[in-house]
Amino acid sequence: MPSPAIGGLGCDRLDMKFFDTDVVGARRIVLERRTDERGFFARAWCRSEFAEAGVDVDWVQANAARSTKAGTLRGLHFQRPPFDEVKLVRCTRGAVFDVAVDLRPDSPTYRGWSGLRLDADGADAFLIPAGCAHGYLTLTDDVDLYYLTSTVYEPAAAAGVRYDDPVFGIVWPRAVEVISAQDATWPGFAL
Repeated sequence: MPSPAIGGLGCDRLDMKFFDTDVVGARRIVLERRTDERGFFARAWCRSEFAEAGVDVDWVQANAARSTKAGTLRGLHFQRPPFDEVKLVRCTRGAVFDVAVDLRPDSPTYRGWSGLRLDADGADAFLIPAGCAHGYLTLTDDVDLYYLTSTVYEPAAAAGVRYDDPVFGIVWPRAVEVISAQDATWPGFAL
């Protein structure tokens, strides 16, 4: 017996495409969409497809964030071990420039960064490995992000580094106009 169509669109399987970025383990995930007159349907996460791509993660927390003004920067955040976390980030409204910074001393891309434009129209996701700091800059007003994490938020393990630290040399696509006091005062990266 054939498997039922997914979302009524006549397909047996949807595939996600995984693309490497400039940070080892950080990947852009492009959804294969099935479209018709109603719009589109796509699988946003599938344990077996992630496993086939070499990503074995148990998601334990889902977070939603809203930023109302373009030019809002959040980050660069991470959690210290043993609470370091893998993140799967998707923009569900508006657009952002999403960044992963490699803070893993044993990584070949240590202190390197990768940035991706994520937007609601594209529906792509950014997989950020444990040991990387994460941040984003809103490119439009009224942005919503939805992301999964592999570790529950632990306030005592929360940390950050400056978004404009010259050690990383991140090229942000627009000026930062809104930033929290905490994010503006994270320390520089200690060499």
